[in-house]
Amino acid sequence: MQTRFDAIVIGAGPAGSTAAIVLARAGWSVALVEKRRFPRRKVCGECLASSNLSILDALGVGPAYRAAAGPELRRLALLRGDGQVLAELPPGDVEGRRWGRALGRESLDTLLRDQAAAAGAVLLQPWLVQTVQGGRGDWHVGVRAAESNTLLTLHAPVAIAANGSWEALPSGARQRVRRRGADLLAFKANFRGALQDEGLLSVLALDGGYGGMVLADGGITTVACCVRRDRLEACRREWPGLRAGDAVEHWLRQSCRGLREALATAQREGPWLAVGPLDPGIRLRADDAMFRIGNAAGEAHPLIGEGMSMALQSAWLLGTRLLERGAGKARPRDGGADAHWQHEVAVCYASDWRRRFAPRLRLAAAFAHACMRPAGSAVVVGAARMWPGLLTRGASWSGKTREILRGERVASPGTNADHRAPSGLTKEQP
Repeated sequence: MQTRFDAIVIGAGPAGSTAAIVLARAGWSVALVEKRRFPRRKVCGECLASSNLSILDALGVGPAYRAAAGPELRRLALLRGDGQVLAELPPGDVEGRRWGRALGRESLDTLLRDQAAAAGAVLLQPWLVQTVQGGRGDWHVGVRAAESNTLLTLHAPVAIAANGSWEALPSGARQRVRRRGADLLAFKANFRGALQDEGLLSVLALDGGYGGMVLADGGITTVACCVRRDRLEACRREWPGLRAGDAVEHWLRQSCRGLREALATAQREGPWLAVGPLDPGIRLRADDAMFRIGNAAGEAHPLIGEGMSMALQSAWLLGTRLLERGAGKARPRDGGADAHWQHEVAVCYASDWRRRFAPRLRLAAAFAHACMRPAGSAVVVGAARMWPGLLTRGASWSGKTREILRGERVASPGTNADHRAPSGLTKEQP
């Protein structure tokens, strides 16, 4: 089996697969390592804003995504207690790509992974990363096959961490602080037969948490929420003997009339998924030896639904920066990706990343903390009632309509020939 590559990408979620597609189409040899089997369910939002549709088209999966995804998301509802405020979602700037949609991670992840393999990336799945050694220009990644326990050491000058929030690498395990009442635990479940309106993205402001509800693909309504640990403990005391997710569902139905009515006729499919505590914030640093994308680079409070956007867009951003900076150089494993060259790319990428994504993290944090506090959510709902356009403007501020493609060079699906990104794409406004 091949063990020497131009790049090793750890994690085959949307971020990792996107990076693998961009680099493999440009002629790089790429190893894409993923420890989980697909398809898989994840505690993750499933909405993709319109700002990502041009990337999906450039990656060659746009038509398949549109054929599988749920209805276009055109309206927003802010639900608190027995009330709700409705507003319009802002349309994107590009004709034919104006509205976001929702697609289950079990479908989206598989779609992008298969496209990465079709682009020429060598897929190792399910394989577990055992060791990470070396540094810029000379990485050695030890991996083990989950089924056969076969051991390999992969070599590449470039390594990219796309391992998300909870799959810590051997060399970079994150230290968890002690349990606190303010810790946020995330929950998610799918429901069939719900009365959630098509094209409506519902945001839940809860006492001790926040959440969202949307009609995705296959007639499935997804309910996801983040709950403070002290609120979860109160739920479990109120409904003793229930699993954590079931207790959270009782609380959601009791707390939010809009959700209760939407799920009145629904049947849950499968158990609640849970993960936590969340750790929103920026992890990316310009002096990181390994490039970071997706949640490995930074994580926003999921209330504004920008996690998937940041995964796709950060991977696209890094991939195009690697190709731009590498123009005219030898193939990376033939001496074109030394430590100095990678440092220049890392500085450029980190600067671009912070400019594009740091404001979204700040906005998400402010909105999340307001929505899960009674006084704060009352102010937000009151302001939204007086000016519903505030919610529309907030969705624009969160980056849901900003195109990231700016005419960068990408390769055509199924070829190694470069061409400009699809016409009609607009520049992102600073």
